[in-house]
Amino acid sequence: MGNCQPTIVHYDDFDVVADIKAIRKACKGFGTDEQAIIDILANRSAAQRQDIKSAYFEKYDDLVDVLKKELSGNFENAILAMLDPPVIFAVKELRKAMKGAGTDEDVLVEILCTATNADIHMFKECYFQVHERDLEADIEGDTSGDVRNLLMGLLEGNRDESYEVDEELAEQDATCLFEAGEGSFGTDESTFNYVLASRNYLQLQATFKIYEQLSGTEILDAIENETSGTLKKCYVALVRVAKNPQLYFARRLNDAMKGAGTDEDTLIRIIVCRSEYDLETIKDLYLEKYDVSLKEALKDECGGDFKRLLLAICH
Repeated sequence: MGNCQPTIVHYDDFDVVADIKAIRKACKGFGTDEQAIIDILANRSAAQRQDIKSAYFEKYDDLVDVLKKELSGNFENAILAMLDPPVIFAVKELRKAMKGAGTDEDVLVEILCTATNADIHMFKECYFQVHERDLEADIEGDTSGDVRNLLMGLLEGNRDESYEVDEELAEQDATCLFEAGEGSFGTDESTFNYVLASRNYLQLQATFKIYEQLSGTEILDAIENETSGTLKKCYVALVRVAKNPQLYFARRLNDAMKGAGTDEDTLIRIIVCRSEYDLETIKDLYLEKYDVSLKEALKDECGGDFKRLLLAICH
């Protein structure tokens, strides 16, 4: 939505042969030249990184296997994320969020609540190709109640993606949301689910404005008071994404660095996945909201080659 700027673009002087030679040199002999790997991969588009991966395989070896042996920790995870096509990386993250005991709902919410219809259809297809499993069946089996209903609704990939605003519909939806939430005993989640999963973002913005006039309460405050747990996270994410997707990602990055410990997986997922879409815009909003640049925040939170790589992707 709007005018979004990436940090990584197609590299004009791309020379795949020179790149694979340089990477091979960086991995050969004693020790690894991590900086050389960062300089190449953080300055090539995802498509160019795929070309590097296949050319390396044809001439030398499986690049992923080579780098797994050479690298470790978060730096390794971030480099491997960059060597997956973005949609493949996303479906691996979805599977990881559901594998084993417990479900990392935050990851499901972040990926599914920010996806376009085209993304959703690609996720379903690639999830099956990579895992030989059905994404909808996995999410249905791993979630329950209203959260399951909402995520299953999002997985239909039927959101209106036009830029039309129907004021009458906004008024109708706002009234339904008010009657389903603050205006009634208990909260009727199906109304919230339907409106938040199917309307276009500008339409939702108009609906939230009218909602606030009707109820005297900001929609996010109403959600805060009326819902809890994962469902609340889903609603808050959907409202924030409808208002400003890049600001939503800026908040997620800040949350990943707040308090004790750092959620490196979230830093990798957002910084790598958004770098070719809107990371430059996310950086601007981060600075505006937190009075510190994203790069400064990353410098404080991360160390070593991992830090150098994230800073290089942020440019």
